Amino acid sequence: MKNINCLIIDDEPIARDILRTYIGRMPELVLVGECKNATEAYEALHRYPVDVVFLDIQMPVITGTTFLRSLQKPPLVVFTTAYAEHAVEGFELNAVDYLLKPITFDRFCQAIQKLQQKPSGPALPQERPTAIFVRQDTRLVKVDFDELVYIQAERDFCSLYLSGGLRLLVGMHLKLLEDLLPSDQFMRVHRSFMININKIKAIKGNMIEISETEIPIGSNYRDSLFERLRLQR
Repeated sequence: MKNINCLIIDDEPIARDILRTYIGRMPELVLVGECKNATEAYEALHRYPVDVVFLDIQMPVITGTTFLRSLQKPPLVVFTTAYAEHAVEGFELNAVDYLLKPITFDRFCQAIQKLQQKPSGPALPQERPTAIFVRQDTRLVKVDFDELVYIQAERDFCSLYLSGGLRLLVGMHLKLLEDLLPSDQFMRVHRSFMININKIKAIKGNMIEISETEIPIGSNYRDSLFERLRLQR
């Protein structure tokens, strides 16, 4: 039987402890990571192969359902929560199962049986996400894709430049952001820059005019950019 890679996303340490213990009792389950919030979860999904997420719904700032809706290619999901009133929304999102806390081991085993019977595939219909959440000190800030103009890599950080001149510095690598953003709207044009192609004003030589800024076009990205924009080289 193929191993099932599991990720826990829950802000409560006790809840993570319980799920970790249950996963450890089942040899076919492999725990690849634990996360306390959505930012950690974005990074974990990028770093590890994940088959199923045990996802708490009532998390601070970003709920589990909001986080799930933001993913372009979500894994299978088992919701975990102390609130039964969220069950309808959980199943509307095509969750494998919905576990009410405190979770017993018998009920956990039932969820795993459902998981093993479910065909592999995304947990949601391919509904286009419209935003991403990024950490700013103790806050998680929503960034709408249509407001994001371009991104510049700065070592282990990235600067997100938004409409209106707002700049957000986030502790995420450009490759991670490239994977999280919709490829039909955002494109890498340089090893240090990604742009919202809908914001391009003009191209002059090896520079893109976007907002009030000029962005360089890397030699390795020029052909793909021109193909995307259907321009003659």
